[in-house]
Amino acid sequence: MMTSRTQGYLYVAITMCIWGGFTITSRLNAIWHISPWDITALRFSLAFCILMPILLYKKDTAFLFKKEPFILAMIGGVAYCLTSYSAFHFVPAAHAAIFLNGCIPLCTALAGFFLYKQPFDKHTWISLVIMMTAISAMSFLMYEETGVAFGFGDFLFFCSAIWWGIFTVLLRQWKLSAWHSMAGVAIWSAIIYVPIYLLFLPKHLDQATVPHLVMQTLFHGVFVVIIATLAYVEAIKRLGAFKTGSIVTLAPFIAAIIAVPLLNEPLSLAIICGLIGMGIGALQPWRWFAYKDSLQTSLEQQHKD
Repeated sequence: MMTSRTQGYLYVAITMCIWGGFTITSRLNAIWHISPWDITALRFSLAFCILMPILLYKKDTAFLFKKEPFILAMIGGVAYCLTSYSAFHFVPAAHAAIFLNGCIPLCTALAGFFLYKQPFDKHTWISLVIMMTAISAMSFLMYEETGVAFGFGDFLFFCSAIWWGIFTVLLRQWKLSAWHSMAGVAIWSAIIYVPIYLLFLPKHLDQATVPHLVMQTLFHGVFVVIIATLAYVEAIKRLGAFKTGSIVTLAPFIAAIIAVPLLNEPLSLAIICGLIGMGIGALQPWRWFAYKDSLQTSLEQQHKD
């Protein structure tokens, strides 16, 4: 029998593999000529076909008629997917680690402040300084190398980080369960987006091969939407939110490094500077020395009692 802590690290490993895979496979969409419009529709269509029968069988559909799942779906589902998938068509995978995953903690803190007046703690201020320094250094180096400090793809990634930051704050504020938030986002995204896609948006499915479409649909529709969400929540239950979040944040940065030889992507001094700075700011490694996860605190309290 595995201990609760071991189970937690197993769930973290599953989440890391999927989150890292998201970065690689999303970049492959651009290489395989699968458009953002197409993969977003395929992703939510498959998730809908899996989740809706389960909800009907369990007679657990009442939550779908509340405003919260709909709003979360429009922000963390449709808007996030379209901007993030589109960004991969303009810039390499390393830019996702910097401007998407690296900026998510900052955008989450900003969303909490503007939406609910949640103040920054000292760790957020330290991260902000590190991240701004890293981005400034990176932009200077990129301008020296290419004559352009930022690209359109970087802007789209930052927009994605804003969407995800707002989504995270609303999810935390509304206190929906992992199952309801995941199912609500997938189902409402499919209900709203897929008809619009079928009627009005451009389709390029004929430009991609069937094996590529099947692989991407299964990965993004099942692993990213369903399995990663549930595994992440289970990890938090066993290891605590900070430790879980810190570990899984490493996944996109590792994926960015893997993409260099795997996808033959460039790795310049500017990108290295951005990866290191944003990684440190997002991970907040200085907190590990003083941090005790929830499981350890509970065990110590039991020992005292």
